[in-house]
Amino acid sequence: MVETGHVRVIRQMTYQPIGGDGGAVETMTVDRLRELNDGGTQRADFHVLALVDAGRGAVTVDFLRHPLGERSAVWVAPGAVHRWDDIADVAGHVVLFTPTAPVTRATRELVASADRVARWRVPDADWPFVDAARRHLLLEASAPPEDRATELPEILLSALVARLRPPHGGTGATNPTFRLFRSGVEAHFREHHDAAYYARALGYAPRTLSRAVQQATGRTAKAYIVDRIVLEARRLLAHDRLTSAGCARALGFPDASNFSVFFLNATGVRPGAWQAMTAIDRSST
Repeated sequence: MVETGHVRVIRQMTYQPIGGDGGAVETMTVDRLRELNDGGTQRADFHVLALVDAGRGAVTVDFLRHPLGERSAVWVAPGAVHRWDDIADVAGHVVLFTPTAPVTRATRELVASADRVARWRVPDADWPFVDAARRHLLLEASAPPEDRATELPEILLSALVARLRPPHGGTGATNPTFRLFRSGVEAHFREHHDAAYYARALGYAPRTLSRAVQQATGRTAKAYIVDRIVLEARRLLAHDRLTSAGCARALGFPDASNFSVFFLNATGVRPGAWQAMTAIDRSST
């Protein structure tokens, strides 16, 4: 964790598998996570999937605090800012993996989903299957590199993801038009802020696209784009400590004034005020 004055700066984590063997999946215990955790806020370029066997704690993901308990599952996607809190009594395992690690189409779609919830409790009926898939993955991950089949960790990760069946925030996962729109927004929201651009790029009439997004999320296409930009702006302001001018450059706004008006209209708070509030929240934890 890097500190500037009294302000903590987000730690950017890059996927670096133990031993440098180039594997796309890595596992660790929560005990090991505790050793590495300094209580700071992090952002990773890989997925973080945790399964809690026992104990209580919390994890904060993109400004929302989630309680942890027995049979909790946590999924932190690349780019999401997160912090582990009060995990001294938590027991379980953590799986780190790259976005391209899953080997089946269904699990790749689950991994790519942007509306997956960050924390949920695994149903009792599903737990034996989830636990078995996890134990098989852990066993393979513990094998010496020379005895490890190249694709087995990725295959076993896919089995674990399929068994977990992470819930989604909406019904968008079953809507192919929305899935295409969601992927397009994720790739281009920094440069393109208007719904018409995505309708043209995907070959849909604007009304057709808007209806699909509304059915999937309960929001208009424009509102979905605004929410995605606001989330990234909050990350940049709170954790990267960018100024309004810096956010404007990073998010495709003409200037700081234009970005500030956008942020105020979308959130009801000026960028500087949001940044100050998050600094106070961190100093009090």
